[in-house]
Amino acid sequence: MDKNLLQYKGSKQAMALIGLLTAVQSIAIIFQAIYLARAITQLFQGADGSIALRSFVIFVVANSIRHLIQWVKERISYNFADQTAKEFEQLLLRKIFDLGPQALGKYGSGNLVTLGLEGIPKFRKYLELLLPRSMSMAIVPVVILVYVFTQDKMSAITLFLVLPILIIFLILIGMMSQKKIDAQMDTYRLLSRHFVDSLRGIVTLKYLGRSRAHEQSIAVVSDKYRIATNRSLRFAFLSSFSLDFFASLSVAVVAVELGLRLINGQMLLEPSLAILILAPEYFLPVRELGNDFHATADGKDASEQIHKILDEPEIQKPQIVNPIKSWDKQSKLELRDLQVQMEEQTIFEGLNLTLQGHTKIGIIGHSGAGKSTLIDVLSGFTVPSGGQCILDGEPLPHLAIEEWQDQIAYIPQHPSIFPDTVLNNVRFYEPDASLAEVEEAAKRVGLDQLVAAFPNGYDEPIGAGGRVLSGGEEQRIAVARSLLQRRQILLFDEPTAHLDIETEHDMKQMLLPLLDDKLVVFATHRIHWMREMDTIVVLENGKVVETGSHEQLLRTDGAYCRLLEARGKGHAV
Repeated sequence: MDKNLLQYKGSKQAMALIGLLTAVQSIAIIFQAIYLARAITQLFQGADGSIALRSFVIFVVANSIRHLIQWVKERISYNFADQTAKEFEQLLLRKIFDLGPQALGKYGSGNLVTLGLEGIPKFRKYLELLLPRSMSMAIVPVVILVYVFTQDKMSAITLFLVLPILIIFLILIGMMSQKKIDAQMDTYRLLSRHFVDSLRGIVTLKYLGRSRAHEQSIAVVSDKYRIATNRSLRFAFLSSFSLDFFASLSVAVVAVELGLRLINGQMLLEPSLAILILAPEYFLPVRELGNDFHATADGKDASEQIHKILDEPEIQKPQIVNPIKSWDKQSKLELRDLQVQMEEQTIFEGLNLTLQGHTKIGIIGHSGAGKSTLIDVLSGFTVPSGGQCILDGEPLPHLAIEEWQDQIAYIPQHPSIFPDTVLNNVRFYEPDASLAEVEEAAKRVGLDQLVAAFPNGYDEPIGAGGRVLSGGEEQRIAVARSLLQRRQILLFDEPTAHLDIETEHDMKQMLLPLLDDKLVVFATHRIHWMREMDTIVVLENGKVVETGSHEQLLRTDGAYCRLLEARGKGHAV
């Protein structure tokens, strides 16, 4: 039983209703066994055919009621599972957006994509099968056992002793199968992440002439998944065979015990037949639960992953004494003794930085120096574990504040392109923006010429299922979005890292005029961008080691100069 089941909205009502229907269904199962045994006995004893027919009609009615109740149970279970899955899909998406880039770094973009597209349907199937199977397992055997006990105590004792033995065998097989399923899921996650990363990097691979060679890498990963799946199927077939074998063996034990006593005249034919008919029904819930174990294993795993993400601690909003005003030339933000730890790894320890007014600040350093983490702290996606953020004189524990985040436009390395039109992609954050405003933003970022070449213009579908855009075109879409937002603070996190030199040059010429009269924080490992920055912040091992303009830092001959010497001026570090 899922420990979170009772916490789902409507779960208790669904369980109570399914439990009540299962109890009625159990009575119908007993009635159909009684009257089927009676009809056979009457025919065997040579009774009038009309009498046997009446018993058979009652059997048919009881059997119809049983299957009608089963259909109703499945509908109730499906509606509950569908409603719960949709609710958790929205909760998961909101949580991922709340966590921001931190979620991508911690769980992996491929894993999150797979969880959203395939994990939610599996979670729904898991809930759909879990409720009726669990309630049947808890109620049907008990009701049948009580009835059998009233008819024959020896048969009831036999059924009572055999069922735990069958369950123990199934548990042992299930534990063995679970190990294989876990191994298969690891391979599946590897494949999903590899596939998503391949899709993201296909443009770069084509540019480098490596797209053909990458086919072999995809084939190797796919082959590993195929082998792992076939191995898991072996255990699935083995457990299914064992389940049917032990269940049939358990029925045979009851049949032999009844047959011997029937031959010795210790049992009558009619109750013996009824008990024999009920024996498979007694073990049926166990068999169904075991058969559905493999169908729901992926769903249970998806459920655990979803709850793991949803259980991420909520960011506590700080109490603000003075309302946060819009950023202007006099605004000032200080980061004092900032500490950031992620999964027992220290990113920042005692970082100090001051941002003031409308200025362009470049963040540079070796890979792993903390550039992206600093952007995440400024955007409020990462909460520092220590230190203070002092905004216009007011100390704050972090910047995950709605009033602050409403002033920020965040342009990541890989902007999201949604499966929609160019128009709706550009005005994603401003859905009420007019076509004229979108055209103006597109013109300022050089997107108008590209759109003019599309057959449908701004109504051209892009993203998944639509026209594929290059990395530079995607960045233009992202910048056009930020222009529509009219934000005074622009945060760039490696926006040109994956672009070729010519595309990056075009992007640079397009971006620079848009950065005036704003606070711009530009994190990159491209040295040539630093010439355009008013202030350069050099990070090393999570600390600010140097600040100043390009010319000032050249004269100090310090960490910035070492970065220049590492790869040569104008090249990536």
